[in-house]
Amino acid sequence: MKHTFTLLMLAVIFFTHAQQKHTVYFDFDIDEANSSSITRLDDWMTQNKNAIVEKVYGYADSKGSNDYNIDLSQRRADDVLNRLKAYGIAVNNNVEVKAFGEDFEQDENEAKNRKVEIYYTLSKEISSEPKPEKKELARRVEGSKLGDKLRLENLNFYGNSAHFLPESIPVVEELLVVMKNNPNLKIQIQGHICCEKTAMHPVSMDRAKAVYSYLVNNGIPHSRLSYKDFGGSSPIYNIPEMNERERITNRRVEIEIIAN
Repeated sequence: MKHTFTLLMLAVIFFTHAQQKHTVYFDFDIDEANSSSITRLDDWMTQNKNAIVEKVYGYADSKGSNDYNIDLSQRRADDVLNRLKAYGIAVNNNVEVKAFGEDFEQDENEAKNRKVEIYYTLSKEISSEPKPEKKELARRVEGSKLGDKLRLENLNFYGNSAHFLPESIPVVEELLVVMKNNPNLKIQIQGHICCEKTAMHPVSMDRAKAVYSYLVNNGIPHSRLSYKDFGGSSPIYNIPEMNERERITNRRVEIEIIAN
């Protein structure tokens, strides 16, 4: 009996350690994952085609009634589960889908409470699949030469600020991966604004600094980075822009290859 109990405990410990988690975040009072989380979920699904989903737990922040938040959490869980199935990720026949509403230990940062947690295991049978192909930015950097300027698609900002748009987060994360994978790469980070024909502007400088600080704070040496303010002197679309889409595109950061 004692031997059987020991084996059972070892099995429980093994299962607990084998099970992993991926978190998907949502905007306030929305039951569809936000754009940055969808991008990261797509990346996760691409890299974990051998995943088997065991649990999908939905959560909400403390705003509103608990009954409403339980319903919202359920819709969030369903949204993620449907995305997983549509992509072809395996889902356990006994998958546990649960809505916690706000009935869990809330984080002080409300944004972290609006989430769905995916608990999964990895099937050994297909774990030897080749790694996914390099992303577009990595290929462009590899093919670049000294002095080339690379536009970082979708690395844009809210108006009159250095705050990234949500869809920009995966782009700056990808830039970090490229910098880590290419230790000889040195870049100049170039900030731009919309709407004003000026050679320099504090906001475009702050945008360049925002990318610079993100890279430095995540381990990239200062010596490999510099930044420069271009103001509105090099717009993608002529100033004044025709619409908000053109203004967003002009509010950007580009990089110039200094050494590779």
